[in-house]
Amino acid sequence: MYNNLNALVLFLPLMLFNGEFGAVFYFDNLFDTTFWILMTFGGIFGFMMGYVTGWQIQATSPLTHNISGTAKAAAQTVMAVMWYSEVKTMLWWTSNFVVLFGSAAYTYVQKRVMDKKNSGASPVSQAKSDEIKLLGRDGEAEESV
Repeated sequence: MYNNLNALVLFLPLMLFNGEFGAVFYFDNLFDTTFWILMTFGGIFGFMMGYVTGWQIQATSPLTHNISGTAKAAAQTVMAVMWYSEVKTMLWWTSNFVVLFGSAAYTYVQKRVMDKKNSGASPVSQAKSDEIKLLGRDGEAEESV
C-alpha cells in the first residue's frame, strides 16, 4: 500500500519537473471511458497485490516473499520463452533452472521445518495458532460469543 502512496506523492512533482503536464492534455484517450475503466481496474488490482504482499510477508517472512516472487518471475519467463518458441542459450536455461530448483529446495526445507514444528499440535490448536499469526496478535485470540 505504501508504494501506491509513494507514487501518488512523487508522480506529480516528477511530471512537473520533466515538463510532461502538457503531454497529458494531448493524450487521445484522456476522456475515453474504456481507458478510465481499465486504469481503474489496474489501480484496484495493484492495490490488492500490495495488500496481499503484506499478508504474505506477515504470514511467512520477507525472505520467503522475495523467493516466491523470484520463482514466479522465472517461471513466467520460461513459460513465455516456450510459448513464443524462442531460442535461448544453455547458460540462460541453466540460470533459470538454478533459480527454480533453488526456490523449490527452499520451499521443501521450509515445509519440513513447519511439519516438524507442528507435528505435536492438534489441527484445532494449529488453526488457532495460524489465526493468531495472521492477525498479528501476540496472545490468545478472543473468542466471540
